[in-house]
Amino acid sequence: MDKLELKLENSFLGSGWSFPVAFSAGYYQLNLSVYETNINESINVILSTKNGERCFEPQFGSGLQQFLFRKMDEGMKGEIMDAVKTSLLHNEPRITVTDVLVQYTDLQKGLVEIDISYVYNQTNTRHNYVFPFCVKEGTNLG
Repeated sequence: MDKLELKLENSFLGSGWSFPVAFSAGYYQLNLSVYETNINESINVILSTKNGERCFEPQFGSGLQQFLFRKMDEGMKGEIMDAVKTSLLHNEPRITVTDVLVQYTDLQKGLVEIDISYVYNQTNTRHNYVFPFCVKEGTNLG
């Protein structure tokens, strides 16, 4: 398969500004992300955005920030899974989330790993993305 065929085959995945926004050195052009990278960056932006943070798109985001400094228990795992599934359902139309696994990987530091399994809607190809989330962000709480 040559480069053009591969490009046409993956074009439905889209392209857009890379995140974080950056410019290429020397060429003075905006860096773009394409295909799988673009979808993963989109997931990252959605999960990092508070609900209501965008004035003209108040439903955009996940609201994961509401879980900062909360007790890390099984109830919170379920709430995080629901928030992730709902936010991606409403904000990322190129994928269908098949599973979300929440793991408390470091209770001392408040590190939560959110493993998202999804399929591309156009090809039914399976992928996953791990989103690191700190419940005790910016603190030395034990």
